[in-house]
Amino acid sequence: MEHFPGALSPEESDALAARIEAHLEQHGFGLWAIEIPNIVPFAGFVGLSAPRLEAPFMPCVEIGWRLAAEHWGRGYATEAARAVLTFGFATLGLSEIVSFTVPGNFRSCRVMEKIGMTRNPADDFDHPALPEGHPLRRHVLYRITRAAVGEY
Repeated sequence: MEHFPGALSPEESDALAARIEAHLEQHGFGLWAIEIPNIVPFAGFVGLSAPRLEAPFMPCVEIGWRLAAEHWGRGYATEAARAVLTFGFATLGLSEIVSFTVPGNFRSCRVMEKIGMTRNPADDFDHPALPEGHPLRRHVLYRITRAAVGEY
């Protein structure tokens, strides 16, 4: 939660889990648990979501991930994100998938680049859920299209 406004309370965490389940039921896609066989049954999550925020690139489908810190730097997020892109383009037939984060989240930006996403600084935006002047308000936007990948 290094690049989020704060850690979730147990109640907020439970509410997030309920929203994830509802999103899966409503859209047919969502966030999936990451299991690392013979290491840990739950290392975090990865998947697709339909964010609800006011931004110039909306509506969209976003790819995202969160892993426990002890699992960073091992390629798990990249491997899982590639599988999610395949699902999004080949199974769901999406034409574009986006991802966004704060500029200082170098690890996530690197995953976005490794899976073929590109950034146009003109697309960067201020997250509307955070107040003016908040240090996490500015976000970078990355995109990838099915046509750019070419194999779907």
